[in-house]
Amino acid sequence: MFNLESSQNQWKEITERKIRYDSKIVDYKCNLLCVQSQCIVLFHIIKEAFTIQVNHMNITIPVGSYTIAYYWEDRPYNLYFWRDKDGNYLASYFNIVKNTKFEENMVSFEDLIIDVLALPNGEYFILDEDELPEALERFENGSVKRSLETLLSSIHHILSQTIKESESIYNHQRFIPLLNKG
Repeated sequence: MFNLESSQNQWKEITERKIRYDSKIVDYKCNLLCVQSQCIVLFHIIKEAFTIQVNHMNITIPVGSYTIAYYWEDRPYNLYFWRDKDGNYLASYFNIVKNTKFEENMVSFEDLIIDVLALPNGEYFILDEDELPEALERFENGSVKRSLETLLSSIHHILSQTIKESESIYNHQRFIPLLNKG
């Protein structure tokens, strides 16, 4: 478990471990921003551009952009808040997850396929339902559907809170030293 004295741990390198539904493990190197009792916030610089296609739109997260990632032990999702290298808000991305764990140098979670992409204009899209091995209502005994409903019932509140934090404690200026290193 983390030592909660965050002054010692600030910017500490942490591994994000995503355990995909097919059991493949994907690790990302991140930097620790904040530790609270049920939440950890990490920072990650995007080193490979990627594009998400939704409703005939392409949302591209370019190289040099970054993620402020929120993980909760008591919520069935995590959140990636994406900005470009100049600090402009690009999009937010929620993963429906289970078994989020905080360890000394790692945050791990099991990805449950379904994701939600939220745009700066407040519009959001449910992604990857076509990748489920069975209907959403039955997948994981209905727990993924319930988790998605929980998220969607509070998505605007969560995004509003995250945007406020991005303008204050996670202000773009705070990350310039890390962006210049990367």
